[in-house]
Amino acid sequence: MTLLTEPFALEFVQRALLGGCLVAVLCGVVGTWVVTRGMAFLGEALGHGMLPGVAVATVLGVPVVLGAGLSAVAMSLGIGALQRRGRLSYDTSIGMLFVAMLAAGVIVISHAGSFATDATAILFGDILAISAEDLAVLAGATAVGLAVAALAHRSLVALAVDARVSAVLGLRPRVAQAALVSLVTLAVVASYQAVGSLLVVGLLIAPAVAASRWATRVLPTMALACGFGVAAVLVGLLASWYAGTAAGASIALTAVLLAGISWAVRVAWIRTVVTSTGLRPTHP
Repeated sequence: MTLLTEPFALEFVQRALLGGCLVAVLCGVVGTWVVTRGMAFLGEALGHGMLPGVAVATVLGVPVVLGAGLSAVAMSLGIGALQRRGRLSYDTSIGMLFVAMLAAGVIVISHAGSFATDATAILFGDILAISAEDLAVLAGATAVGLAVAALAHRSLVALAVDARVSAVLGLRPRVAQAALVSLVTLAVVASYQAVGSLLVVGLLIAPAVAASRWATRVLPTMALACGFGVAAVLVGLLASWYAGTAAGASIALTAVLLAGISWAVRVAWIRTVVTSTGLRPTHP
């Protein structure tokens, strides 16, 4: 047990673990809706869309979370504007802004001097540098995200079934969609310091995919996704400590590996049940 507990005797690793767990819970809840609605591309695009805001904030010396948030919100609003006024499809709008924001971020970085270390933190995160103030912000973001998800739960369920059904029931599908985009934006910005802008989808998508192998209802899937996310943070931090690898990348890769392991175990379990009983269990 010493090998498992030794790294967490250090205060900065404890903060990293707590911050990562807060992010994992928020991403587990939001990621379940992202997977259910097939919005993984939006999460990826917002992760890259933060880049110009984070780069400008770093250059100006203001909090990077503020820059990330403003940039992600601007991209979310831009996607909606292109859909309404430009008569573009959802995927096309995301793709255009995805490239524009990423290019703008690279341009800012390329014109800033001595940006190599900061650029690495922007792209891949720096979870080991989380401070007590960062934990307070993460706790607040997680609380807000969970509250919004709870309040909008009925509308989001109806939207996931069919937008027309949601409209007939008077649940305002456009408002539900806006709430979901806001939740994704919040989760992506909150995850920025943990895994960076390039790997943010790892914590947003992979735990929910892993959980979807074992549950069909929304709330159990969310609970399992949170558990898989917390496990990814714990194992990723341990792997980073002993292998000397980047913590954010280790966490993101662990999350994806857990999704693969979940799928493999599920398939093996189904085969075992079929072989022993001749009955095929219901597959989530």
